[in-house]
Amino acid sequence: MSLKRTLKAKIEETRPRVQRLLKEYGTVKIDDITIEQSLGGARDIPCLVSDISYLDPHEGIRFRGKTIPETMAALPKAHGSVYPTVEAFWYFLLTGEIPSEENVQDVLYDFKGRANVPYYVFDVIRALPKGTHPMVMLSSAVLAMQRDSKFARYYNSPRFNKTDAWEYMYEDGSDLVARLPEIAAFIYRYHYKNCDIITTNPELDLGANFAHMMGIAPPYDDVSRMYFIVHADHESGNVSAHTTHLVASALSDAYYAYSAGLNGLAGPLHGLASQEVLRWIMGFQKKLNGEEPNKDNVSRALWDTLNAGQVVPGYGHAVLRVTDSRYVALREFCLNTPGLRDDPLFKLASILYETAPGVLTEHGRTKNPWPNVDAQSGIIQAYFGVREYDFYTVLFAVGRAMGTMANITWDRALSYPLERPKSVTLDLLEKWAQSGGRK
Repeated sequence: MSLKRTLKAKIEETRPRVQRLLKEYGTVKIDDITIEQSLGGARDIPCLVSDISYLDPHEGIRFRGKTIPETMAALPKAHGSVYPTVEAFWYFLLTGEIPSEENVQDVLYDFKGRANVPYYVFDVIRALPKGTHPMVMLSSAVLAMQRDSKFARYYNSPRFNKTDAWEYMYEDGSDLVARLPEIAAFIYRYHYKNCDIITTNPELDLGANFAHMMGIAPPYDDVSRMYFIVHADHESGNVSAHTTHLVASALSDAYYAYSAGLNGLAGPLHGLASQEVLRWIMGFQKKLNGEEPNKDNVSRALWDTLNAGQVVPGYGHAVLRVTDSRYVALREFCLNTPGLRDDPLFKLASILYETAPGVLTEHGRTKNPWPNVDAQSGIIQAYFGVREYDFYTVLFAVGRAMGTMANITWDRALSYPLERPKSVTLDLLEKWAQSGGRK
């Protein structure tokens, strides 16, 4: 396959760079670690390496060096669409190269051969208690597929060699990315649509096929392509990406690693935030008591929220200090989609976008008063009928699989070691604090 051959060449080009950095520059100091960073979640400590994406606090995300608009413009588009296929983006994430139409067709064909979800995965989902959260279903389904891991089989074989391990991680990662849309759509139809399952259409690209299995007409196929791409990666320090990387660093396979990452993604401070935002914005809409939203009544409602000791979900970000470029991409889709731009929830979100940063700045308790991706993502899903907001993190997870799988493939390719940070005691921190630093 051309993608795997191109990836192999890229890996062989990159390995000497890592070896040279370790051998010739391993003792170069790149930052100082403060007590605040030790106690504050290791914020801003540059100790992870990923070429898949980079998050600049004042610019936003870049995939392989390209901004979201640059990425969308450069990649080959789905037939009749202005959006790239997920398959084209997967090629780009892995190699850093813009694929040709032939490359994209190659990945499309490859995914079709991988996309057959084992029957036992659906049995696992059905066996879970009624009312189980969709993210538990997804994490369980991913973990169930571990029995067929090609990486695990290779590791346990006499042929195992660390240099070649990336090939088997790539195989598992590709299988996982190809299968997740069907698993996610099955969870949706099983959980919310009275088990009315829609079978896959192998003639469609991944995004269009997901929309088909969800039972939602175009342009939801474009929503899926766009949604999966913008959620694919947000550099490697976020919880889901870091957890996946950490578990894989123990030479666990992709299924163990991503199931763990999914459990982090389900946290309210990470992927679960999109459902929290929609639930909040619907409640916020009720607070207006039928009034048309405007800057005055929205501003008053925001102050009531803050004065009650509550937060404004969807605003602020651990790294960003500007409006999230993913938010911008989703908002532009809304503005360019007839009907959606006139949707009451989108109108309220737009007024919030104009009003909330000023209120939050005046309130003075946030480092970043600008919206993140979660402030917009649920609005689009709700417009197309997906109002079951506890499913939103599953949608996030389908996209995030691409970034995490690309990252752990490269982790194995470059033989990155087991991740094992050093912890210290509070006594030591207090000692170093009193003496002005570690001596």
